[in-house]
Amino acid sequence: MKLVVISDTHLPRGARCLPDACLRELERADLILHTGDFVMAAVLDELREFAPVEGVHGNMDEPELRVALPGRRVVEVAGARIGMVHDGGSRAGREARLAASFPGCDAVVYGHTHVPQVERHGEVWILNPGSPTERRRAPTRALLVLEVSKGAVAPQLVAILDTNTRSY
Repeated sequence: MKLVVISDTHLPRGARCLPDACLRELERADLILHTGDFVMAAVLDELREFAPVEGVHGNMDEPELRVALPGRRVVEVAGARIGMVHDGGSRAGREARLAASFPGCDAVVYGHTHVPQVERHGEVWILNPGSPTERRRAPTRALLVLEVSKGAVAPQLVAILDTNTRSY
């Protein structure tokens, strides 16, 4: 299965929308994981037009999303367990803390920092897709593609270099 992991879309904000490179990945997704800060519930509905969406709420999400989505969850996909949370906490000890917070998971995805991370902590992937819309301190905007098969998770960070956007 092909999973697209995004976070911190912060939509809508002015005329901003998802970049073309992000939309192309979403069009090919079997499942979308969003680690919070959609901001508006309409963004979740629009993402569901591409593929099923599993998500958690973030600190910037409107009350409707905070009611509809949990703060943390575990998703089972193709034999793999993937933990999801928006804020991974302070940088010091983050990887160990996330791995311990989601026992039995093959990967943990989080957001909030806007800084991509693809790292192993023991047997667990610790993953942050960055943001497809706001790079902040990251070198580029980004997202993650996860190929999941028979319990194995293979992550690929996708840098978003284009500035083209379109309505979706």
